[in-house]
Amino acid sequence: MKDKSNRLLLIKDIIKNNKIGSQEEMLAILQKNNFDLTQATLSRDLKQLKVAKMPDYEGGYVYVLPEGPNVIKAAWSKAPEASYITNGFLSVDYCGAFAVVKTKPGYSGGIAADIDQKASSEILGTIAGDDTILIIPRDHITRPELTRILSEILPI
Repeated sequence: MKDKSNRLLLIKDIIKNNKIGSQEEMLAILQKNNFDLTQATLSRDLKQLKVAKMPDYEGGYVYVLPEGPNVIKAAWSKAPEASYITNGFLSVDYCGAFAVVKTKPGYSGGIAADIDQKASSEILGTIAGDDTILIIPRDHITRPELTRILSEILPI
């Protein structure tokens, strides 16, 4: 049996270079590489590496590493850019100067990242949960302007 540091390096490499959607898939690849471990050990390893499971463009889920600004895009690298927005977006509503976007579970992180990137001069920031995004516009942005900005990114 190989040591833990080599196993963690291999797990990172597998996630970077493959579309892995389950721990069973990951275990099978690790076992082919002569690592004998249980699902519980793999689960602890994934937690230690801060691996996240995100929806992919095919409607399933894929593991991603928490490294760099492209974490959200990694699960969508083969999809047309707007595909996950169209598939995940549900609605937008307003409360004062703020907007609240509702998404399907798991989609809000990717959509919030797109909003932050595409409207960085008008949007101060976003806060994303699992299925909800709080959009905080800059002081000078009115509700009609915010609606126009969001309509360039979201299917509203």
